[in-house]
Amino acid sequence: MSKEHSQKPKETDQYTTNVLQNGISRRTFLTRAAVGTGGLAIAGLAGTASAQTAEASLEYANIDDATLGFMPKPKPIADKDIASTKTFDVIVVGAGASGVPAALSAAENGAKVAVLQKQAIVVSQGNTGSGIDLKTTPKASVEAMVSRLMKDSAHRCHPELLRSWAYHSGEAASWVIDRAKKGGAQVVNQGTKPQHGIRGVSEYPLEFVTSYFGPKPYTAGDGMRALAKTAEKAGVEFFFNMPAQQLIQDESGKVIGVIAQSRDGKYHKYLANKGVILSSGDYQNNKAMSNYFIPDLKNFERKQMDRTGDGFSMAFWAGGVIEPAGHTKMLHDFDAGPASMCDMPFLAVNRKGERFVNETVEMSLMNNYLRDEVNAGHYSQVFDADYMTQAADWPGHLYSPEEMKIYMPEDPTPKKGVYPSLINTYSANTLEELAVKLECDPKTFVANIKRYNELCKKGQDDDFGKNSKKMVPVLKPPFYGIHRRMRVSAVCSGMLVNENHQAINADGKPIDGLYVIGNLGGGFYGGVDYPLTVFGLSLGRCYTFGYLTGKHVAKL
Repeated sequence: MSKEHSQKPKETDQYTTNVLQNGISRRTFLTRAAVGTGGLAIAGLAGTASAQTAEASLEYANIDDATLGFMPKPKPIADKDIASTKTFDVIVVGAGASGVPAALSAAENGAKVAVLQKQAIVVSQGNTGSGIDLKTTPKASVEAMVSRLMKDSAHRCHPELLRSWAYHSGEAASWVIDRAKKGGAQVVNQGTKPQHGIRGVSEYPLEFVTSYFGPKPYTAGDGMRALAKTAEKAGVEFFFNMPAQQLIQDESGKVIGVIAQSRDGKYHKYLANKGVILSSGDYQNNKAMSNYFIPDLKNFERKQMDRTGDGFSMAFWAGGVIEPAGHTKMLHDFDAGPASMCDMPFLAVNRKGERFVNETVEMSLMNNYLRDEVNAGHYSQVFDADYMTQAADWPGHLYSPEEMKIYMPEDPTPKKGVYPSLINTYSANTLEELAVKLECDPKTFVANIKRYNELCKKGQDDDFGKNSKKMVPVLKPPFYGIHRRMRVSAVCSGMLVNENHQAINADGKPIDGLYVIGNLGGGFYGGVDYPLTVFGLSLGRCYTFGYLTGKHVAKL
């Protein structure tokens, strides 16, 4: 940890005290269960005979009299059922954007490392991972960035975790770029250029290292597979098609290993001399878990697969605490049209063709207006032939009509640097024709555009109060529309950890031997939605905490 970071006043205790009150842990249900068996509901109950009896009788976690079927208690696996046992210094569960960096970092710091992966390959998503370049950024700007991210998360996140990212992310992102290149990755440092959202964060210089695995359809998944090749050369052993089933704890509660199950049904024990790092991702594909923690997501499609919350269950039953309900979600669509135009306040209409919002709302927040079953995250941005002039001063980068063609499925222009199956931008000479292409009701669509044009002419948005400088009419053909659909990219909340990313229990004490990173780790966010102030914050966080945690555990 840097000198600047270590000198900050400790805020961890206050944060931990606040979130533990409403977090979900074994103590939460043991307290209630023990009352049902005649035990006393007092602090420290988990150690009493009545609590132990209650736990033994339960098959699932129970919170506020609700049985959580997505949290089955792991059934003991007898030694006679273990087909093999291997011992390493560090076991990493999950080979993604946090797990692969953690494994390589641990290996580079002298540890013997194994990675257990549920899938047959390394899996990750996205393209951009960002960090602050401390060489060119003064400390005042670093702290201004931390303060802004605190605000983005409604001041509900762990300040020291934000500072951990802020003071180490540039180093980590540069390290990932370097090591991924050695594995053959297609990656560049884009610097501060893509960071449109940081304008006004600090009055002093604020510079970034922005790793980019691309262009699409090349992604961070390809990049992490290249990084894994570098890790294998460093001695890391990968075990694919080997989903972890449960953590192994000794009598003191220390996590000393993992039991996994191969595709043939056999169990395998992996012992860890130094620690287990869980990086198995979120729970977006676990319907019951999603409905419990984020019911808002009920009608939205998922972008990922196999994100079933296995790591949450394992960490929970080892004594970990899940962040209070109301988890942070990430929904966006950077692929239907130019990503750099997604936050431009063009006229927006819902699936019916109705204007529904003040369009200065960021695309990452638009899902909150589209939760119902009919819209289910769908909306369209609409503008006319004069958009290059009308939006010239808006933040972001405009694509010219010629450049826009790669996002138009009806245009024969070669689709380079995009996902052909996701592009969804159209042009038409009439509004009625555009409505059909955007899957809106033409009559409703035209009526709403007529109303919007009247407000633009008036210079006053009586319907939603948008600033008059952002009110541009839709009058001149050809007309353009980008049909975006918000899908769940990630759930960004998880198990509570301390500043070393070590899981903590219901008393706020670290669980010996257990570390949690990536989207399984909690405390870094706190708002309803993932903030897009820093473009690439999600992958940047994963790279940074994987890099730091691997190094930390290896040196124990």
